[in-house]
Amino acid sequence: MVGLIGKKIGMTQVFGEDGQLTPVTVIEIEPNVVVASKTEETDGYAAVVLGSVEKKASRVTKPYAGQFKGDMAPRRHLVEIRDFDKECNVGDSFGVEVFGDMRYVDVIGTTKGKGTQGVMKRHNFKGGRKTHGSKFHRENGSTGMAAYPSRVLKGTKMAGRMGGERKTVQNLAVVKVDQERGVLLIRGAVPGTKDSMVLVRMAKKKR
Repeated sequence: MVGLIGKKIGMTQVFGEDGQLTPVTVIEIEPNVVVASKTEETDGYAAVVLGSVEKKASRVTKPYAGQFKGDMAPRRHLVEIRDFDKECNVGDSFGVEVFGDMRYVDVIGTTKGKGTQGVMKRHNFKGGRKTHGSKFHRENGSTGMAAYPSRVLKGTKMAGRMGGERKTVQNLAVVKVDQERGVLLIRGAVPGTKDSMVLVRMAKKKR
């Protein structure tokens, strides 16, 4: 498994050689530094800890700075990836060139927070009649039952907080890898707001 931390810049569109217009998401990938390496012998599993975006040493606490060995600058964003396919040591860095030969990737991010929403927007409920005098337009309707167990069951779809959740979008096609600018163009939309951090990894279900 190969993956890197990136920043969602926004969306644009590109034209292919056949003139087909493709909507793409631009993800900027700064060099990811290997902060730590975990092995079967010491930790029970194999993984690497990657860090991205330097942070001032004066802005971090001593416990946080302790995981950066030697003269390595602290990193703002950290992620642990198990079974990292590439050979690496602590201090090595990887850039957007890692995705040069990949056709599809998975992107993990935090969706946009939308606050408290009703059932029609949150769960795509149809709603009631729109006619005059209905008195039932956008409500959720009955949530319990009169007989046993006469309570609201867990998991019942109701109004509540929407968004702000971790979400994975799979099998997104890689349109272009620009090594000079350090950006990755991916077909379609990815979760998260503009300038939010995402994790781009090798697609698990598609090659």
